[in-house]
Amino acid sequence: MPKIVDHQIRKEQLAEAAWKVIRREGLDKLSVRRVADEAGLSLGSLRHYFETQAELLTFSMRLLSKRVNERIRKLSYTVDMRRNMEMVIAELLPLDEERTAEAELWLSYVGKTISDPAIRELSLEVHDELYAGFRQMLDTLINLNLAKDGIDPGEETKLLHALVDGLVVHRVMVPERIDTGEMERMVSRHLDRIFRSSSQDKSGN
Repeated sequence: MPKIVDHQIRKEQLAEAAWKVIRREGLDKLSVRRVADEAGLSLGSLRHYFETQAELLTFSMRLLSKRVNERIRKLSYTVDMRRNMEMVIAELLPLDEERTAEAELWLSYVGKTISDPAIRELSLEVHDELYAGFRQMLDTLINLNLAKDGIDPGEETKLLHALVDGLVVHRVMVPERIDTGEMERMVSRHLDRIFRSSSQDKSGN
């Protein structure tokens, strides 16, 4: 009996092979032949799943975003909103080997947004998803009266989004200039700007 192959699993394996090629040789060196060799498949077998390199690249980008989102959904949330926000943001930052690899790959993809309309569209889609997630956090804080008075949710969402993006870029591009502890402290200080202090809670101001 012929072996039954799960097409989704095989496509994800090919995307993972593409990630290895990109991290080792750079996105410019990515080719369907290199990915096929990395995955131990023939070129014809790879083209059964992805007819073009663009299809493979787009799928691998979506898979990267999907895995990060899955991790965020599986976090152990509590009633502590600040802790919840810290956990979500931590999943987006290059704080360990896995998340650093994801950040390096994503920045490689984003570098092609100028020349590749499909990559730009997907990059904008992920950008907007992140913004929406941060905005939901800010709106929840305001609704629960956990945010400082006068907070502008739109502006604060953009600031938080920019902070996270900036930390990712700095850590990937110049890791010797910023360590993981500094990233976590910067996020904590930024959240101090947003969250109502305990003295405010007691005074009702």
